[in-house]
This record gives sequence, C-alpha cells and structure tokens, in this order.
Amino acid sequence: MKFNLQASLMELQKQRGISAEELFLTLESALVSAYRKNYDYNGELMIELADDGSIAVMTYKTVIEGKILANDEITLEDAKEISDEVESGDQIKVDITPTQFGRVAAQTAKQVIVQKMHEVDRKQVYDRYSSRIHQLIVGKIQRFDKGIILVELEDGLDAVIPVKDQIPGQRFRQGEHIKAIITEVKKNTKGPQIFLSRAHSIFLERLFEQEIPEISDKLVEVKNIAREPGVRSKIAVYSAEDHIDAVGSCVGLRGSRIQVVVNELHGEKIDIVKWNEDIKVYIANALSPAQPNKMEYQEEEHRMFVVCPDSQLSLAIGREGQNVRLAARLTKIKIDIVKESDYVRSLQSGE
Repeated sequence: MKFNLQASLMELQKQRGISAEELFLTLESALVSAYRKNYDYNGELMIELADDGSIAVMTYKTVIEGKILANDEITLEDAKEISDEVESGDQIKVDITPTQFGRVAAQTAKQVIVQKMHEVDRKQVYDRYSSRIHQLIVGKIQRFDKGIILVELEDGLDAVIPVKDQIPGQRFRQGEHIKAIITEVKKNTKGPQIFLSRAHSIFLERLFEQEIPEISDKLVEVKNIAREPGVRSKIAVYSAEDHIDAVGSCVGLRGSRIQVVVNELHGEKIDIVKWNEDIKVYIANALSPAQPNKMEYQEEEHRMFVVCPDSQLSLAIGREGQNVRLAARLTKIKIDIVKESDYVRSLQSGE
C-alpha cells in the first residue's frame, strides 16, 4: 500500500501533535479489525509498517511436521524458507498479508487518519475552552431556539446560553454581539458543547474587572457577590491601600463606571458594599441604605440580630425581602431584622 501513508502520518504528527506510537497503535487496531472482518482469522495479529509505507500483516505460527490441522500452524518445510534455524515445535513470525489487502488497508488507514484528526481537533477545542471556565468571552448571536441563544464564538465555534443563564427580560437581535462567561464545556461525539452565562455572579465580577482598572490591577479586591440577575446585586469590595476608596473606584466619577455595567445587565441595580472584617460593620454596610441602630451577633447560630428605626424597616428588608436576602447571602450570615418600637416593647415586657 503506497498512498503516501508514511507522509500522511508524519503530517498528522506535525500538525496535530500526536505521537508516532499513538498513531501506529490506532492504525494497527483498525487494520487488525479489518483483517479479521475480511479474512475470518482469530489468531494473534501484528501490523508492520515499512519505511516505504507498505503494510504487512504478521502472526505467530507453530512449526509442525506433517499435516496442518489449524490456521495457526505451519509446516517445517515452509518454515525453513523463512528461517534455517527453525525446528519443529517452535513459534515463528509469518507474513500472512493477502495480495488484495492493500486496498482494504489503504481505505482503513485513510479512515483512521481522518477520524484521528477529528478526535484531536475535538480534544484541542475541549482543552482550550475548559481552561477558560469563568472567563469573559464575546460572541455573535446566530439564532434563537426555544429561548436558547446560539452564539458563534471568535474562532467560529458554536456556544449556547441556556434560558436559566440569561438575564430575565433582556432581549437581543440576531447578529448582535453579546458578552458572557464560559461556565461549562461538555464532551460530545460531534465535538465539545460550550455553555455560556450572563446570569452567573462571576459574570458581574468579570464586567467589573473590565471596567474598573483598580480591580484588574488588583488594587481593589472583590470579596463576594450576591446576585438576583436583572433585578439587583450586591458586591463587596475592599482595598488594603489606605489612599484608595474601593467603593468610589467602582462607582466612578458621577457613576460613570458603574453605569456601564448596569447598562450591560439590562438596568440591574448594583449596590457597592464596603467589606469589613468586623462582621457588624460589614452587615451594616450590606443593609445600606438602611442604617441599623443596634446589632447583636449570635456566633453559635451564625446569626445577626438587627434593630432598625421604624421608618427604615421597609428599606432594610427591601421589596419582597430582597435587600436583607442579598445582604445575608453576601455576608454569609443569617440576618433577623426587627423595628425599634417592637424591640423596645419586648424589653419593657421582659421578653
């Protein structure tokens, strides 16, 4: 078989970075299967590849004197033509390549090469994108399918944004460019499936990194994020540098920096919270714009008891409990809020 197999294998090695051993083992396995299928042979088989690209099918046969009873036997007379030193009972390697096997081998080798190229390409895509989990990426919207957004990435690959990873109420047009983070890469027989998200908390963090130089330069650190996509988020920030205002850096002059992020998130309200190692100060900051006037931390229950002025109770709790819910998620502390009048009354009654 001389269809430039050797050149094809070398090219595959060079372009796809596959080892010669891996290529040969794959080719050998395919050729052995093809031989068994076409010639009904169950004995041990080996494939030898010559420098000129020719292929030989080899097997070991037992040398016998007399009549051959099985296809894994060879007469002593025939064995002597291969090696003068062979004796009855020895095992000898025999070339059993049929004259017409060249065509079968050529077709098989071509199929193996094409298949291996696809496998390597799929693995390279998988490795490339799985190493970029939670990184920001920009793609072009191709179409919509039952609410799912199908996106073409920079290298022509397809990705999807499932409904659960979209910002509720936000609409896009076909052909529009869209930002998202990579959340998952799944292996598939047709190639890796790439999943994106705009609803993930890390997407918000990546937008801040993109818009706030102090964050990308690591002068300001994002400590945690609590998010209800498209509605409201709280992001805790901190700077170890005394001369840097972590909150002000994120807001920007007249809100210029934060507004870019808000616009990207379909008007999502974003509260910038100053992180503090003192849990009481941190929770007070997280409940802003409400201003608690008393706080008690129950360490064993990991719970903060907060007393707010009556006029600020609804502000502290927020619409449908959103403000206190996000504050609790941000600080990882359970928060119980009561209004001041109820707290005073409970003290007076001795409860």
